[in-house]
Amino acid sequence: MSEDDEVDLNYPDSVNAHSNGAYIPPSGVCWISVLSCLLLACSYVGSLYVWRSDLPRDHPAVIKRRFTSVLIVSTLSPLFVWAWKEFTGIRSSQSLLALMGIRVEGLLAAATLPLLLTMVLFLGPLIQLGMDCPWDFIDGLKVGFDPRFWLLCLSDMRWLRNQVVAPLTEELVFRACMLPMLAPCAGLSRAIFTCPLFFGVAHFHHVIELLRFKQGTVGGIILSAVFQFSYTAVFGTYTAFIFVRTGHLMGPVLCHSFCNYMGFPALSAALEHPQRAPIMTCYLLGVLLFLLLLFPMTEPVFYGSVPLCSLARTAHGGASLCS
Repeated sequence: MSEDDEVDLNYPDSVNAHSNGAYIPPSGVCWISVLSCLLLACSYVGSLYVWRSDLPRDHPAVIKRRFTSVLIVSTLSPLFVWAWKEFTGIRSSQSLLALMGIRVEGLLAAATLPLLLTMVLFLGPLIQLGMDCPWDFIDGLKVGFDPRFWLLCLSDMRWLRNQVVAPLTEELVFRACMLPMLAPCAGLSRAIFTCPLFFGVAHFHHVIELLRFKQGTVGGIILSAVFQFSYTAVFGTYTAFIFVRTGHLMGPVLCHSFCNYMGFPALSAALEHPQRAPIMTCYLLGVLLFLLLLFPMTEPVFYGSVPLCSLARTAHGGASLCS
């Protein structure tokens, strides 16, 4: 990381460094960063409930209303980052949009390599899905290239929510906006693990609706919420890693959309499948290949510069993520 890429905090050197040269964030910046992220998360979740309705969350009317409010919050979310920068006095050589992963350099690689990496992880579920699919490969290609199929998808409010709006807005708010605010305080490595906590907690609001419409027992709903928090926190860590390593918003959005489509791997169904042995082999092979390819396929050299590195000192353990 060059000297020009380092963050200018506009605070006295005595505040920013130990005698051994280790970076210390200015007093109060960490609290401001965390509170800003918390306010942004509350604004996002709160926007879902500004519309009073007795209809369930999957009703098209409810989905359309929530589209409106969540898109407004997401559009305004960069203002949180701008206000945070102005209030803390933190400066970077990168533009605000670049820090948020909205840039052209390395876009093609960002739109393909992280998605391929995620598909490798889901090798087992993909093979299982292919075995159970009633179509052959050629028929599947015909459907995929049929405009009528995509028009049907675009007319489905749930499909739009799960595959387009939720991935785009959640990655914009919980990754592109929060990571730049957390990086100067926590460093890249810690920010990757801190950021998903806001993402996981934000999904607890589903408990309200499940209890409201009595969709299960209280114990079952709470257990489901804990599982969802764990799953979304792990997934959020992965997409935060992708965002930091690639410096792009595109990769996390596409990976999020793909994972929403695939859902959580159906391990119980795989264990009971007639072709259990090859499917479980693919499950294991996918995980091993994913771990082997995780760093090579996210190598920053494929994506150009890494904007977030201008907001985090290597003393926080982010050096390996920037090169």
